[in-house]
Amino acid sequence: MNFSHFVRIDRERRGLERHFVVHTLDPRFTLELTADHEASDRVGRGVIKRLCVPNSWAGDYGQYGQLLAAAQDFFAESQVGPASRV
Repeated sequence: MNFSHFVRIDRERRGLERHFVVHTLDPRFTLELTADHEASDRVGRGVIKRLCVPNSWAGDYGQYGQLLAAAQDFFAESQVGPASRV
């Protein structure tokens, strides 16, 4: 699958990790995920915590469901090891 229209943002604050996946094309949305601690790799495809969409985001819910599934797949495939902080 082509994930070129997704961006992953990882934040750490006060010891808590937050993971976001942003869909940059229409329909734009931001998905906040938490790690799936029951998955074999302790992260998995992530568990959806929050979905932020514009007020005008309505219509073909089947398409949006596919995009959310693709966002979770992108999250799972874009796993990176711990980054070194400078």
